[in-house]
Amino acid sequence: MIEQTLQRVFGYADFRTGQRPVIEAVVAGRSAAAIFPTGSGKSLCYQLPALHLPHLTLVISPLLALMQDQLAFLERHGIRAASIDSGQSREEAAAVMAGVERGEISILMISVERLKNERFRAFIRRIPISLMVVDEAHCISEWGHNFRPDYLKLPDYQREFGIPQALLLTATATPRVIDDMRERFAISAEDVTATGFYRENLDLSVAPVAADARPRALAAWLQQRRSGTAPFPTIVYVTLQQTAERLAAYLAKAGVAATAYHAGLEAGRREAIQRDFMAGQTSCIVATIAFGMGIDKADIRAVVHFDLPKSIENYSQEIGRAGRDGAPSECLMLAGRDTLGVLETFVYGDTPERHGIRRVIDELRAAGRRWELLLTPLSQHANIRPLPLKTLLVQLELRGIIQPRHAYFADYRFKLLEEPEALVARFQGERQAFVQTILDAARKARTWHELDFAALEALGRERGLDTARARVITALDYFVDKGWIELQSRQLTEVYEVMSADFDPEALTDELHGYFHDKEAAEIARLHAMLELFESDRCLSRRLAEWFGDDRAPEPCGHCSACRGQPARLPSGPALPSLEDRHPDELVGDLRSRLATQGEGHPATPDLLARFLCGITTPLFTRLKVRQLPGFAALEGYPYAEVREWLARCMA
Repeated sequence: MIEQTLQRVFGYADFRTGQRPVIEAVVAGRSAAAIFPTGSGKSLCYQLPALHLPHLTLVISPLLALMQDQLAFLERHGIRAASIDSGQSREEAAAVMAGVERGEISILMISVERLKNERFRAFIRRIPISLMVVDEAHCISEWGHNFRPDYLKLPDYQREFGIPQALLLTATATPRVIDDMRERFAISAEDVTATGFYRENLDLSVAPVAADARPRALAAWLQQRRSGTAPFPTIVYVTLQQTAERLAAYLAKAGVAATAYHAGLEAGRREAIQRDFMAGQTSCIVATIAFGMGIDKADIRAVVHFDLPKSIENYSQEIGRAGRDGAPSECLMLAGRDTLGVLETFVYGDTPERHGIRRVIDELRAAGRRWELLLTPLSQHANIRPLPLKTLLVQLELRGIIQPRHAYFADYRFKLLEEPEALVARFQGERQAFVQTILDAARKARTWHELDFAALEALGRERGLDTARARVITALDYFVDKGWIELQSRQLTEVYEVMSADFDPEALTDELHGYFHDKEAAEIARLHAMLELFESDRCLSRRLAEWFGDDRAPEPCGHCSACRGQPARLPSGPALPSLEDRHPDELVGDLRSRLATQGEGHPATPDLLARFLCGITTPLFTRLKVRQLPGFAALEGYPYAEVREWLARCMA
């Protein structure tokens, strides 16, 4: 059965390694996980079963680029698939939802954030779903390299929507992460298929060069490989957007046509660069990690790391984009330790300060049994970045202190596209009274009507009508679909039930602060494990496979720099002047003054001052506009930990 579908729909003669057991498990009605290297056919593991399942396949994908790439593939093969995403108009999203309701769409792709939208949740509850697919499923695990707190809610969503099966897909899961994924989705060990990470066509070289000589070395390496007539599609990875721009310009002057790509470019420009690269019109891209997701180009001949990758997992994912056609391809690491400080700064910047954690706990204690919060104001109040703030909320959940109930938009407003009398006249009986009540409860401005749910509830009680929030929102969406109103929603509000207020706030603050510091230490250790791998005397291919629990890779592989007798030693950047001869007040005096007048009680801790001096942005710094102060980023070349320790000694 599945063989016929493979040939008839997809045009493949046989399955790739690992695909068959995953597909058979899903078609048989079991949950499963596929841990395959980048470019080895994970997507088919849900695309094919979707054609044999009775109801909708719901795919959770982390990036719009991934969705678009997979939708284009499905369209080419005549499979009815669609996405609902932030780039669509309300009309486009409504058309997709209508197609899903009519059963015309068998695969729907969304981001995990879409499931927080109460209108979408009300819609999806009405839809029978056979399978939930989680792409980049390592995001579920706190022990993964790209943990996303919202992913932790997916098992709850599966239960809420009555979805009988889950399929987890990832290329970069260590044994610990795999166990975490399995436990959260109750997947049997027999239904986890890992194909291994070794690829014999990839030549892995670590040939670090000092920072000042690196652009010249890269240009020479590329010129040497572009001397023939064969195309040599290449991705050069850098950490910072400005590096991408500068390096692309340098290569162009050196005679290597290169294009910069990063998240700071306009969406249209990014799409044009991707199209040109896929079509072979651009052969060298200098990019941040924003480039690559959703890029399924089979003949990429080289992946170069000009700067250090963020982790071993990121390195594996990025080199995995080379040589997907099976032809020999090169993966070159030029970076030294000079960019380590930038990566460490990213980690330190995400660690909340103790008093910030305490502010969140105090907000929770003041809420009573129902805690409603807006993420951005709470992030600013606590001076915690949104992602670690979400992680903090998840930790409170895991400790049984809060339980998420739902999320809603605090503000709804609508604009009538016909006279109110005409809208009411479209209905009869109780429904007509219900529609009239919605209009009566809305505060009318010149064009827009602001919906007042409290007034609506009171009027409903007075008139004996069901004016429950879910019913009202469903009705408004129906009016939109019919073209009778325009609807806007604002201020996403998270609603939690406070399950236990019986805790010591000081002890809980200490516990959570300790958790984040342990996480910080683990992330820093992860960076140093990566350096150790790159400087290893042992086979790089083997060590990389072992990191992911694969003991099947040969040793020696014969196609890495270690096996060629060229173990690397990563050079450090130039020595920096000692901080001991400087005084902090010379650099942070202006910040202290601004904190005293506008800081709303935030103390000038060594951590806060270190973030200022190292150029780390925080919600508080954004509000205070500290970038304009002369001391901001004055010590950005120094390791964050060294700056923090120096400040602590000076302030003791």
